[in-house]
Amino acid sequence: MVKSCTRCLYTEIHPLGITFDAQGVCSGCRIHEEKDTLDWSTRWKMLEQEVAPYRRSEARYDCIVPVSGAKDAHFIMDIVVNRLRLKPLVVAYNKYFNTPEGIANLANLRIKFNVDFQLKNVNPHVVKKITRASLYKYGNMYWPVLAGESVFPVQTAVMMDVPLIIWGGHQGLEQVGMFSHTHAVEMSRRYRKDHDLFGIEPAEMNGPFDDLSEEDLLNYRYPAFSDIEALGLRGLYLGNFLRWDPVAQHHQMVKEFGYRGRAQARTFDIYDHADCYIHSGLHDVLKYYKHGYGKVRDQACREIRHGRLTRTQAATLVAWHEAQEPENVDLFCEWLGVDARGLRFILNRHRNPHIWAETAPDTFHRKENSGAAAQIADIGKHPETRPAVPIVMPGIDPEIAQVPQEYITIGRGVATPPPPPKPSGPTRFL
Repeated sequence: MVKSCTRCLYTEIHPLGITFDAQGVCSGCRIHEEKDTLDWSTRWKMLEQEVAPYRRSEARYDCIVPVSGAKDAHFIMDIVVNRLRLKPLVVAYNKYFNTPEGIANLANLRIKFNVDFQLKNVNPHVVKKITRASLYKYGNMYWPVLAGESVFPVQTAVMMDVPLIIWGGHQGLEQVGMFSHTHAVEMSRRYRKDHDLFGIEPAEMNGPFDDLSEEDLLNYRYPAFSDIEALGLRGLYLGNFLRWDPVAQHHQMVKEFGYRGRAQARTFDIYDHADCYIHSGLHDVLKYYKHGYGKVRDQACREIRHGRLTRTQAATLVAWHEAQEPENVDLFCEWLGVDARGLRFILNRHRNPHIWAETAPDTFHRKENSGAAAQIADIGKHPETRPAVPIVMPGIDPEIAQVPQEYITIGRGVATPPPPPKPSGPTRFL
């Protein structure tokens, strides 16, 4: 029997690790309860005290702030620039799967907050080589993005002699209660390896049968510990000092700064990863194959905890969205130079045998059938119509076409979209 939380929809099959108490409530739900008991005004003062030593009148930058064209970037910048009054150097890693909304959001962020900005562009041919290797060996097409986003700010901090990085929420705390808010956990190389990179360091990406070189992986290597120690580098998470609520924060950013969302088939949340064509698509399908659930369940659990969804409403949404085919498969196949059927074969190689059983060639069904998984599976058998989304999700710009376009490598804004690519055939992934 697979244990599941009696409050949210998480089961014990979670890549970050999760525990359950005597009442059957998961550690993530229990740590979330701290949001309603902590004195957040006191914790804000703690944050001000933490950043005070890093205000430098003689230097150009007080801190490094990693951003993207989605997630909580606008909110983080509002806190850093408008409330803490710090002078940040803003950095972003180019993931090469950019949507028009993501490009527009990055441009909007640079203009609205009037900051210096650096974008890391790794040679796209190298990125494709690494993507092929990580997809085939580890079932992870997103490894270069995760590795780049988590290390470029650290590399920049060391290079620019800026000893403070300010991040947003901590994934392990928010999802599974890996830490308490009061622990004030900070950025670490160990967490990056174990969770952001799924235990795969850049050195492990280059095997005897790979065509990768040491130079190819150089952009993804963590700086030497001696350099970090000499700088006294720290990485603070704002979620330890603010009552972290992504949907409420996004609503505020849509209203105040014009943040843009994007409708996506496999989730009801238009804000998370609205800048990426594959994160909520093919990357999410791989997560579903390997762990038995998609990103929409993370978001549904979050909304249950914040009281905006009931467990039944959340299960209905999850059942619908996890059954949707990934969007923009043609874009990824064209970019990487692979066939859709060949891609499906590779993805199926990474299905978790504890979750999936192959009943016929290329045909799979789930083994897991208890608790939250059973409830979601039962609803998923009878999805007559798409369920209404009980959360108000403003922020989609009607002027931006919601059709597959092309990956935008670099852009200052939104250009006239080219025609969508021709479909490659009826290859199904679910």
